[in-house]
Amino acid sequence: MDAQYLKTAESKMQAALQHLQEELTGVRSGRANAGLVDTIKVNVYGQESPLKTIATITTPDAKTIQIQPWDNSNISAIEKAISENQTLGLNPSSDGRAIRINVPTMSEETRNQMVKLVREKAESANISLRNARHEAINDAKKAEKAKSISQDELTRIEKDVTSLLEKYQTQINSTISDKESELLQT
Repeated sequence: MDAQYLKTAESKMQAALQHLQEELTGVRSGRANAGLVDTIKVNVYGQESPLKTIATITTPDAKTIQIQPWDNSNISAIEKAISENQTLGLNPSSDGRAIRINVPTMSEETRNQMVKLVREKAESANISLRNARHEAINDAKKAEKAKSISQDELTRIEKDVTSLLEKYQTQINSTISDKESELLQT
């Protein structure tokens, strides 16, 4: 019975970690990376679509991102979406068939802003982890009040969920540390 609480908590914690990792691919590090732009929402055909669903994104070299839309009529909408993204500060240019983005070298100030952004994203992930732990423990407490589980089982669940939280916090800290190192390289 107590495995159910752990499975639920772990799936929520895993989702928080995966979300953080996806978010970090969109944080600029001075090197060209398709992940910087692939989730940018572009208004095409009357709806918002992630860029990766309407174009091929490649990195021909370490400083260039190339976007090849599947429909050339979407080029201006893609350029506009990239230009309007304040977080990245990228400047796209188009030749009518493809969009190229030169990823500029980051200044020390920009690097520090990116590190701050990464830490904010990490804190959001940690909040999600704590919420998952809190929900699992509350569900177990309700089950204990309803006499579905014993006090000993409740104590074990609380201990197991807390150790699960610590495991995922360690993974988040490692992920953040790696990203910060990448950002601070000159």
